[in-house]
This record gives sequence, C-alpha cells and structure tokens, in this order.
Amino acid sequence: MVVFSFFIFDRHCECIYLRQWLDATTPSPAQPLSRPVTASSAATNTTSAVEKPPAGNKLSMAEQAKLVFGVIFSLRNMVKKLCGPDDSFLCYRTGQYKLHYYETITSLRFVMLTDIRTENLKSSLHQIYVNLYVEYVVKNPLSPVEHPGGEGVNNEMFELGIDSFVRTIP
Repeated sequence: MVVFSFFIFDRHCECIYLRQWLDATTPSPAQPLSRPVTASSAATNTTSAVEKPPAGNKLSMAEQAKLVFGVIFSLRNMVKKLCGPDDSFLCYRTGQYKLHYYETITSLRFVMLTDIRTENLKSSLHQIYVNLYVEYVVKNPLSPVEHPGGEGVNNEMFELGIDSFVRTIP
C-alpha cells in the first residue's frame, strides 16, 4: 500500500495537520519529502518552497487541503441527502487515488489519500485518532484546544507516531 497524504480538519473546517509522503498526481511512486509538511509550517512560512506551487499544474499544499475539504463536504452532504442521516461517507476512488474518511463526534475529520488498491481504512483512521491524536495532542497540556488562524498540530511525538503507523498499515 502506498500512502500519498494525510489531513486533519477541525470543526471550523480548517486544516490543522497535513503530511505528504508521495505525490498523488504522478503515476509512478515518487520519493518521500525531505521534511514533513504540516499545516502550521505551511501557514507560518509563506516563503517556503512547499507553499509555492511547482512548475506545471500542481497545487500548493494549502490549495490541496481546501480542495480535499470541499470534496469531502460535498460528498458527505450528497450521501446524507440520498441515503438518509444514518448512512455515512467512508471513501471514494478515482483512477489515480483513493480517499479514506473518518469523522469523530467532535467533528474532527481525518482524511488519507492512498493508492487505488487499498482497502477501506476507517479502522486505521480511528486508531490514529484514539492512539495518536488523543494521546499526543489532546492529553498534551501545551497543545492548544482550538487551532485559530490555521495554527496546526505541532507535536513531534504525534508526527513520529503517524509516520511509523503509516509504515505498518497492511
């Protein structure tokens, strides 16, 4: 399984965490990024090479996060209108990638983009929430409760945990 990127959106529809391992637009596997890209580094460092869109038609990380949230918001609303309030949106697949979605009771949204052959990762996203996000972000007294203005999750243990967890997903 190949993981392209991972997003966390808060209840205010802001991307509070963003990590990209591979580029989803290239048909062949690319090399991982030299350093992780988080929402806080993208929001605070506007002159970074990560924030500038590369040559061609590739999007910046902030633009990609906005588009991903827009797709999730639209698909979730469409599923609720077509199937009723009891059904929920779990994942969808295109020719290039598969998007996996998990939403918590507190309206945190966990999104993972993978290759198209990957099975549904709802349980894996739930494990990330319970075992990593709650343990390293929620229980951390230095971590803010809200993330105003795009201030993202900035926790080294959380980032290391995400990286090692993604490597162990079957």
